[in-house]
Amino acid sequence: MGDFFGELYLRSTLPLLSPEVTAREVDCLARLFSAHGASEGPVLDLGCGHGRHLGLASKLGRSVIGVEKDARSLQLLTGGARVVRADLRALPLRNGAAGGAFAWYSTLFSFGSDEACAALLGEIARVLRPGALLVAHTAPYERFAANPTARFRRDLPDGGQLEEESAFDPRTGLDRSRRTLRLPDGRVLSGENSIRYYRLSELEGLLRGAGMRPVVAYGGLEGERPSPGASDLIVGAIRSDA
Repeated sequence: MGDFFGELYLRSTLPLLSPEVTAREVDCLARLFSAHGASEGPVLDLGCGHGRHLGLASKLGRSVIGVEKDARSLQLLTGGARVVRADLRALPLRNGAAGGAFAWYSTLFSFGSDEACAALLGEIARVLRPGALLVAHTAPYERFAANPTARFRRDLPDGGQLEEESAFDPRTGLDRSRRTLRLPDGRVLSGENSIRYYRLSELEGLLRGAGMRPVVAYGGLEGERPSPGASDLIVGAIRSDA
C-alpha cells in the first residue's frame, strides 16, 4: 500500500484543478484577507502543494510563503516561489512571525483525531501575530452525513484510470477513503486517507479553543451563506491577543 500523497495524489488531482478554479479560489482568499486580514507580515499558505495559490501575493501586495512537506509537490513549483519544506504540526517559525495563514481542501483536518486537529490549530495560532487572519477551507459535515458512502471511477487525460471509495462515520465525523490509480505504464498506485469533517459550530469551537475568534463563514467561493448542502465551508478566524 503506497502513500496517499505524493505521486498518487498529484497524478489523480492535478487534472481536475483548472486555472479557472484556482483563480476563483485566489479571488475568494483575496476578498477575505482584504476585509479581515489587517495584520502586517507574510501570509502562510499551509500545505501549499505545487503552489497554485501563491499568486495571492500579487493581489494582496503582501508576501505569501508556502509551507509543504511533500517533496514531489515542491518539485513542481515555478521559479520565484517562496516555500519552506516543513510539517505543519511543527512550523519552523517564531511566535507571532506571520501576518496571516490559509489552508485549502481540508488540509488542516487530515491528521485524524480531534486532539490532533486542536493541536495543529494551536501551532498555527502560535506563529500568527495578534489580529492575523486564518482561513480554513473544508466541506460541511451535514453533506457527508446525508450521503455517507461514495464511489466513483474516472478516466484521466493521460490515459490513467482513477477509482475511489469512501465511507463517512457520522458518530466520529471521519471520512475514510481508498484511492486507486492505474497508470498507462501498468503501475498501480493506491493509498488511504481520512478527513475529519465538522459542523460549523464545532469548527468555531475548535478555533476559539486555539485562541482564535471566528469572524466570517462562507458556504462557497462567492461568499454564499453556509448551509448543509453547500459545496464548501470556509471559515475565517482572527488570532486573539496573547
